[in-house]
Amino acid sequence: MGQISAQLVKELREKTGAGMMDCKKALMETNGDIQSAIDYLRERGIAQAAKKSGRVAAEGLCEVVVDGNNAVIFELNSETDFVAKNKDFLELLDKVGKALINSNVTNTEEALALTVNGETVETFLINATAKIGEKITLRRVTKVTKDASQGFGAYSHMGGRIVSLVLLAKDNEVVGKDIAMHIAANNPRYLNSASVDAATLEHEKQVLTNQALQEGKPANIVEKMIVGRLNKYLKEICLVDQPFVKDPDLTVAQYLKNNGNDVISFVRLEVGEGIEKVEEDFAAEVAAVTKGN
Repeated sequence: MGQISAQLVKELREKTGAGMMDCKKALMETNGDIQSAIDYLRERGIAQAAKKSGRVAAEGLCEVVVDGNNAVIFELNSETDFVAKNKDFLELLDKVGKALINSNVTNTEEALALTVNGETVETFLINATAKIGEKITLRRVTKVTKDASQGFGAYSHMGGRIVSLVLLAKDNEVVGKDIAMHIAANNPRYLNSASVDAATLEHEKQVLTNQALQEGKPANIVEKMIVGRLNKYLKEICLVDQPFVKDPDLTVAQYLKNNGNDVISFVRLEVGEGIEKVEEDFAAEVAAVTKGN
């Protein structure tokens, strides 16, 4: 069969969860017969990935790769911490990192569509899912580019459970690593108070107002209390106002000033953030299997 329609490829992808190139090849090998193509993929272990597509991949590792004026930071997820430590997963993490740093991708969608050695990143993740035996997903890809005079700082904590990347106004390896380490440890949400969005401020103000009213404070006192508590909250969530992790007597802003530098931006990733994990009852699962036998 010469031509395989895009619609047929799409249908096979939806039925098996296999990658586009694998689906196209399977259809060509089976003269466009969907059922035979499904069997073809199953025989090669590729369609096994489809069975895992509904599972939650909330473990894994994060990675940050710096190469000259480019850096990429991303998260590769697996279903269990055990798999995240195995050789195949670590090789996959390295392969993805190299592919991303040598490309122009700026986000996850672009990363999945990136073609490396004739196959997309999405396809080799699906193939990895079949090989490794757990759902493997790529998420939260960020590419950062700097000027020659600027500097990067990167830090990986707990073997990649938490990673951070900072862009400095001036290149300084020591300051870069120190600030990246601080970001990994203290988890700031914003660079400074000016970068906190209005919705976050309003929400926190409302929470603090309700707290103060619950304490039975009079309205005129409540207003002053909120200002103080809001400022305290901002110092906790803004990088430059936090006590510097290596010297808590200094704020990060003071440490930067002492070293004649500034932070332009930063990214911090922690494995599984924002993924709703499914709590499985292992005893119930074993009981159900035993009952079926």
